[in-house]
Amino acid sequence: MSSKFLNVGLIGFGLSGRYFHSPFLSTNPGFKIKTVVERTKNEAQEFDPEIGNARSIDELLSDPEIDLVFICTPNDTHFPYAMDALENGKHVVIEKPFAATEAEARQLVELAKEKGLILTAYQNRRWDSDFLTLKKLISEGKLGDIVEYESRYDRYREVVPTESWKEKSVPVGGNLYNLGPHLIDQALVLFGEPETVTADVRSVRPHSEIDDYFDVRLGYKDKLVILKSSLMVYENQLRYVLHGTKGSFIKGGLDPQEETLRKNILPTEKPWGVEPENRWGKLSSQEFTGIIESEAGDYAPFYQNVYDAIVDGAELAVKPEEVVRTARVIDLAFQSSKEKKVMAY
Repeated sequence: MSSKFLNVGLIGFGLSGRYFHSPFLSTNPGFKIKTVVERTKNEAQEFDPEIGNARSIDELLSDPEIDLVFICTPNDTHFPYAMDALENGKHVVIEKPFAATEAEARQLVELAKEKGLILTAYQNRRWDSDFLTLKKLISEGKLGDIVEYESRYDRYREVVPTESWKEKSVPVGGNLYNLGPHLIDQALVLFGEPETVTADVRSVRPHSEIDDYFDVRLGYKDKLVILKSSLMVYENQLRYVLHGTKGSFIKGGLDPQEETLRKNILPTEKPWGVEPENRWGKLSSQEFTGIIESEAGDYAPFYQNVYDAIVDGAELAVKPEEVVRTARVIDLAFQSSKEKKVMAY
């Protein structure tokens, strides 16, 4: 690298570009947000007047000073934009879903490998407060061997008139592509590849144009993993239920980082990512029964790891092969739901 910092280009400046990536990139000295692609707006300059503006993808990718590109656009554009960025010699971070299919995911991974470029997915929920907490409990053996794991990510969103593509019947749309990658990635991080995938993917809301409900079950020899999400759950506090040979852990609420970032609070504010007590989970076990204080969540290590991988050759935290297996589970889930079959992984 010609300098100690990486010049970053963001394609898109919606929720993820504005409230997730920009705050962490702008507060990490290893990065400089050089350019943001906005076709008609200038919202990036409202965040930081020094950020440049590009009106097209080609304009951004033709800039030889851009080292790293974040793709923060509608789902069906992730694959073609990532291919273009890699072909132009840029390192790439792709928002979830990484690609529409396992085949597309493998194509991207192969191209990045061929070009000697870093390619990863923004699986930020690995650094959520709740997930860090249950990972710690499992690693410390507090639950024994896990026999059943249930993870939910529910919302209550009535169908209302909107122009948002997220509520439209569009390619690579719907809830399994939106929230599914979070739940699937977390489960695979904990337990590795399953033997089977069984799923029910459907629409449950009146007049919904998208799949807004999924129940994906990953089968292992020694445990059952249940991943569920619905957009029609009014009481949506439940997040995790774990049962093990030594005890159980039940946890509600969501990591506070997103709601904090949406208030225009930068991650340099301390304390960061600390959950309020009413979101802490309860451990019931042979040795102890009571409330467990949550670990603090922090997405900053994801960005630092990407920097270290590009500049120093460090191992990626979110590895390409892990991204491919998440895409495979989504493919199999859709197939299972359509054919009413248990799919071999």
